[in-house]
Amino acid sequence: MPCLVKGQEEVTNTIDSTCAQKDITDVIRGALNKPPKVTVENAGSILLIPIIGSNPATGFMLGLGFQYGFKMPGAGTRFSMVSGSLQFTSKNQKIFVLKNNIYTKNNNIFFTGDWRYMIYSQSTYGLGTNAPEGGVLDYQYSLAGSETSRDSLAQPLDFNFFRLYQAASFRILRQHEGFYLGVGYGLDHYSKIVDKKLRLAPGDSVITSHYAYSKYYEFDTDLYYTSSFNLNFIWDTRDNMINPYRGRFLMLTWRGSPKFLGNKNTSNFFHIEWRSFHPLSTKNPRHLIAFWFLGDFTPEGKFPYMILPATAYDQRSRSARGFTQGRFRGNNLMYGEAEYRFPISSCERGGLWGGVLFLNATTASNPIQSLGLLESVKPGYGVGLRLMVDKATRTNLAIDFGFGDKSSGFYLAATETF
Repeated sequence: MPCLVKGQEEVTNTIDSTCAQKDITDVIRGALNKPPKVTVENAGSILLIPIIGSNPATGFMLGLGFQYGFKMPGAGTRFSMVSGSLQFTSKNQKIFVLKNNIYTKNNNIFFTGDWRYMIYSQSTYGLGTNAPEGGVLDYQYSLAGSETSRDSLAQPLDFNFFRLYQAASFRILRQHEGFYLGVGYGLDHYSKIVDKKLRLAPGDSVITSHYAYSKYYEFDTDLYYTSSFNLNFIWDTRDNMINPYRGRFLMLTWRGSPKFLGNKNTSNFFHIEWRSFHPLSTKNPRHLIAFWFLGDFTPEGKFPYMILPATAYDQRSRSARGFTQGRFRGNNLMYGEAEYRFPISSCERGGLWGGVLFLNATTASNPIQSLGLLESVKPGYGVGLRLMVDKATRTNLAIDFGFGDKSSGFYLAATETF
């Protein structure tokens, strides 16, 4: 029978209470011969992760990441999660990120938000998953998605980036669980853009993808933004947002960007996200297979270059492990991932350690080159470890190694990738 894990409300009829999940606190207390901690009903938990690293884009980096998991009052209310990070670099860069996924009392309202302010550097490589055209990248390595090396075909940009996405979705169909309709607002604002590889001098010119796209579609090259309303439909049957063992999640989003909000063009942005979690064992709920799909679709030439769909710009910045953030970009983008999650520590030993194997694929279009979706697909794969740090909320410390086409990355984060 499955291990007992607080918060697993939907499968209580199959739980064996003699097989209890342990977390790192239980192990430490046991080593010190102290009694097990007493778990308070609906108690929250916070996980802090130091951020230390160095790469050519940012220099030496120092910061702190956190995740707070908690429950609002009400019978059957789902777990909520707030996460974020604050980072500073030796090149005077600043990175502030705050994400929220909050269920109110009795799951009546679901808040989702993505707030970011970044004084940052990042390379772009052109549009489409076959970019850069006419060359093969040297081997790349990334640290949590940030590039740690430069390639001769990379096109580095410096910029300030402000994002404010916030939506509130309201429960509908009271006789059925998990259906929501919502409204929200989204702002992506890029300023002080410096295209570091661009050279316009006669006889010694280098035209970058960002400059060529912006000029072709008549966008400013050093400042642009998109301001939009959005409508959301959500279906969520996951048993736990932080670390699901079963259930499904579907989000359909329409973003409208009218001119009266200051946009250059009136246009629409469509987003679809699907996640599903399928148990593979009747003994241990940590043994499962999970699927994730993202689709972002925009009309040709209506959005500025850096606002086009790109990898690792999802809410958690977790897509396309094995590649740096923004490695693939296009006016349309689809991403899929399958992850096999399995226990390493046995149920009898408390199930402290787990592992994952994952496989992903990305395809992005480029209308200027007449490159459509699925005409070029870039796969990634990898392996990871999981350490249960809080059993009440199912919060894991995630350590992943990802590999792609002449690319790899190391990722350290709280909770699961999706």
